[in-house]
Amino acid sequence: MTFSWYGALLGLLVGLGLTMAIFRLPVLRRPKLDDRLAPYIREASDRRVYDLSDRTFTPFPTLERILRPYLRSGGSMLERVLGGGVVIRRRLQQAGLDMAVEEFRVEQLIWGAIGFAGALAASLLLLVSRGTNPIPLLILCVAAFVIGVLLRDRRLVEQVKKREVRMMAEFPTVADMLALSVTAGEGPVAALERVANVSKGELAREFRFALSEARTGMTLVQALESVGDRTNVAILARFVDGIAIAVERGTPLADVLRAQAADVREAGKRELIEAGGKKEIGMMVPIVFLVLPVTVLFAFFPGAIGLQMISP
Repeated sequence: MTFSWYGALLGLLVGLGLTMAIFRLPVLRRPKLDDRLAPYIREASDRRVYDLSDRTFTPFPTLERILRPYLRSGGSMLERVLGGGVVIRRRLQQAGLDMAVEEFRVEQLIWGAIGFAGALAASLLLLVSRGTNPIPLLILCVAAFVIGVLLRDRRLVEQVKKREVRMMAEFPTVADMLALSVTAGEGPVAALERVANVSKGELAREFRFALSEARTGMTLVQALESVGDRTNVAILARFVDGIAIAVERGTPLADVLRAQAADVREAGKRELIEAGGKKEIGMMVPIVFLVLPVTVLFAFFPGAIGLQMISP
């Protein structure tokens, strides 16, 4: 790398430092009118959404506290650029994460920064060792940042799917426990409290949250309907609707719970059969390309050696 590239890198670092120092001047950090009025007009439940002081996202809490204003500003900018806050909030609820949209945007920013830092280190190494053209390397760094942001969003989608799978696995057992409690003479509310206190898992967690909402002023029917709204599982939504109707109208519930549990078990069996059918083709690959050639080799190798020995 020539001396000019050293000067360009040094100028870039100095310019970045001066820019950060200028933007943190007291003249440019005057609070906006919205920020000054926000503590007086926001609800108590909404303050946590904008307050990141009680949460750390990296293993370096001290450095994170120093950079927290920049993380907050970067997360807000990322939200304005990407949008889709309603969809993200919905996915966070489906994943069971106690996280606001702003906190998720900060995590996306950190993932992108990690990708950018890795690409920047590789780019500097290439510049020093081979003197590569810096324009493609700069594009690589920007692409690494974008990939890091998208990977965090993909990770959230995977968390939603894994939670849905766990809830479907827990559903038959929870439904049977509710049916046994109702058959034993307990009401729907008492049965829900018993199952929520005894069992563990994502479904029991949702029931505990619904019962806590019912204790804070919301009706039990509304709390149960919110469980169906927070999840993306159709069977669970029907199950919660059945419990809500039974609580509201006093209809029998045990037979309905048993039938729904049996339907979920049958659906699980069908999924296993379908997965097994799809895996048959994948199982043929090692058999055809590994086991069968080795078997043929062991069968014909002794004969080939014998023919070579008896041939003149």
